[in-house]
Amino acid sequence: MSNKIKAGIIGGAGYTGGEMLRILINHPDVEIAFVNSTSNAGNLISDVHTDLIGDTDLKFVSDIPQDIDVLFLCVGHGDAQKFLIANPINDNIKIIDLSQDFRLKANSLPSGDGKAFIYGLPELNREAIKSAKNIANPGCFATCIQLGLLPLAAKGLIKSEVHINATTGSTGAGQGLNATSHFSWRNNNLSIYKAFEHQHLNEIGESLLQATKASSSGGGLEGALNFIPQRGAFTRGILASMYLESDLTLEEAQTIYEEYYSNHPFTYVSRKNIDLKQVVNTNKALVHVEKHGNKLFIISIIDNLLKGASGQAVQNMNLMFGLEETAGLKLKAAYF
Repeated sequence: MSNKIKAGIIGGAGYTGGEMLRILINHPDVEIAFVNSTSNAGNLISDVHTDLIGDTDLKFVSDIPQDIDVLFLCVGHGDAQKFLIANPINDNIKIIDLSQDFRLKANSLPSGDGKAFIYGLPELNREAIKSAKNIANPGCFATCIQLGLLPLAAKGLIKSEVHINATTGSTGAGQGLNATSHFSWRNNNLSIYKAFEHQHLNEIGESLLQATKASSSGGGLEGALNFIPQRGAFTRGILASMYLESDLTLEEAQTIYEEYYSNHPFTYVSRKNIDLKQVVNTNKALVHVEKHGNKLFIISIIDNLLKGASGQAVQNMNLMFGLEETAGLKLKAAYF
């Protein structure tokens, strides 16, 4: 046990905290040192996450012990930076933040704290993640859409507007109830929200620009990212479909995608059409490309709580500590 990575979780009662627990309880190289939840302090974790009965006898705590190696911040947007200002964390502790607070370059060095954050998309920043002290975990929509477009950006081949439509499950809205997450509203329903102005657009743009600038063309993005998000009547998963003008043949496009992801263990390019059940309950991302006239059409799918949140956070932890990238993440799809 002494050789295991000691992990702490802040905000362990929500969806991402629960998924973090489910992964780390079964991770061969990790010991969960504590799970913090101010609203549930003293309660058994299995009383809140009832599927964990028999898996752990840990209780939620209100304090924040510092004899750990890594701290996961599974808190709401805006709360991570407040937490770090109110609770100074030892510099020897690596931090992985699942909120949006430090994802953008302008926010990656929070005022009054001095902790620099690396954007934690392994398919873009794997080498930087390996040596990082602190990680800003990407957003769920952002992860799905970026994985659909990064191979083109890395070749400098985004030369037109990109049209994106993506649908997310209800868990993407968090555990707190509101009018659009209540079962009686969400079930058998479909709606659009934040058309053209979703907050994940900024991190998507920054990542694609980073990849494009690193390409042989060295240019910028040519055209807007037109993003229409949708709320789906299902629990988990994101399906993003996107298209842009392209002179590539289908075979050329498939080769570009397959080569880009050839060394990334969780992202696969499928030459057959894909569906959400292939990735739900896994850390996988699947990408499929088609050619229709002068349009290149891309479909990308992930589980929003795993590759879009807690699974990717553990993938980043594995890289930061020199573990096998897939450790603890060889999960079975919930296919039926």
